[in-house]
Parts: sequence; structure tokens; C-alpha cells
Amino acid sequence: MQPHKEIVQRHVDAMLAEAAATKIPSDVIGREMLAHVVRIYHLTRSYDDIASELQFVADNVDPDTEFTFMRP
Repeated sequence: MQPHKEIVQRHVDAMLAEAAATKIPSDVIGREMLAHVVRIYHLTRSYDDIASELQFVADNVDPDTEFTFMRP
């Protein structure tokens, strides 16, 4: 696993364990994480770019379907 993915995974695992211990549902944590992701993205990206990124993720949320993309 790549170092940046290891860092994120370690913290996400710890966060979910702490949330479970305090009976906070994982979807509540997910919503809060998404808000923080948008905040982090906005440090270097435009709102339109962030919206495009989130739309791509939403369009490809089903792991059983192929990614949609445009060819140059």
C-alpha cells in the first residue's frame, strides 16, 4: 500500500473504532468526513473542480459497474 493510503487508512480505522465505542453510527462519521474532505479540497481547488470530483465519485459508486470517463 502507498504511504499516503496507509496514513489515511490508519486514521480512518482508529476513527471508526472510536465512533463505534461511543455508539456514533458510521454514516454520521462518513458525512463529517465528507465535509472535511471538501474543506481540504478547497484549500487548493475551485468549487467547480470539487463538484466535478464528487460527481465522478457519485457516478461510479457501484463497484460492479465500469468507471465512466471521456476519451481524448
